[in-house]
Amino acid sequence: MTTPEQHEAFRGDLLAHCYRMLGSVQEAEDLVQETLLRAWKAADRFDPRRASLRTWLHRIATNVCLTALEGRARRPLPSGLGAPGDPQAPLTPTLGRRDQQAAEDIRWLQPFPDARLGDPADAAQQRAGLRLAWVAALQLLPARQRAMLVLREVLQLSAAEVADLLDTSVASVNSGLQRARATLRAAAPALDDLREPSDPAERAVVERYLVAFEAADVPALSRLLADDVALEMPPVALWLLGRAHYAAFLERVFAMRGPGWRLVPVPANGGPALAAYAPDGRAHSLQVFTVSGGLIRRAVTFVDPGLFDLFGLPPVVDEEWLSSMR
Repeated sequence: MTTPEQHEAFRGDLLAHCYRMLGSVQEAEDLVQETLLRAWKAADRFDPRRASLRTWLHRIATNVCLTALEGRARRPLPSGLGAPGDPQAPLTPTLGRRDQQAAEDIRWLQPFPDARLGDPADAAQQRAGLRLAWVAALQLLPARQRAMLVLREVLQLSAAEVADLLDTSVASVNSGLQRARATLRAAAPALDDLREPSDPAERAVVERYLVAFEAADVPALSRLLADDVALEMPPVALWLLGRAHYAAFLERVFAMRGPGWRLVPVPANGGPALAAYAPDGRAHSLQVFTVSGGLIRRAVTFVDPGLFDLFGLPPVVDEEWLSSMR
């Protein structure tokens, strides 16, 4: 018979699993609590001859997630809703022909704080499975295909183990995986290309971005951007494509809000990210970056101060606190 203490050791692992399935850290936290409660109630039925404790807990978590996903719309990023927009467009959550109420009702994909993952034995693999582009692409899949892919690609269970966990056949799992991989092939990098954690060169690019942003130096920021860089800003449905549009938007931000922004490094989704505080010291946004070849390829800026609490960050800062974080 297992104990709650044994189950608790897998909390971070289960949180990441539920986040991949739902795209929301807050909802994932609730489902982890439900998973641990069910595990405690069923502890006498755990059979170590059939599966490891980790696999057994993931069976419970997966079923909890599949139930939660019934009838729910996917959590998108703005790029999943339409074509890129104009950097001079109004900064309101509009979707062109879609009505305003529909835009406000969108439940957006959220960032994941790496510190919540804990220290699983396969940390590099787990962080690869948290990369934002990959998690966003997962949301395109039907719930069971999503579960199959996460269990097979991230947790690296065998097809037979996945079939047992989902109460289906190996043939059904292999068929579902084939369809899921075909969908993801055009939407996200292969997971094998993301397995290494953030390297020093990747972090160095974001550190230079931090310095240039705090100096409101748009030319320096532009030099760090790829020609086809994408900028997304949920809950604003507008997204931008290309260095010129990104730079024009930054010029507009500094003209509207002024210089004096302060940025704090905070790892998110297995890579580098920055928490941005506006010139008045208030929490503004969390910026998650995709970097390759020495350039920023994508920046997803979550304009939601409410997310700062998930990362253990205060809503308002002063210079003393900022200095302690550098």
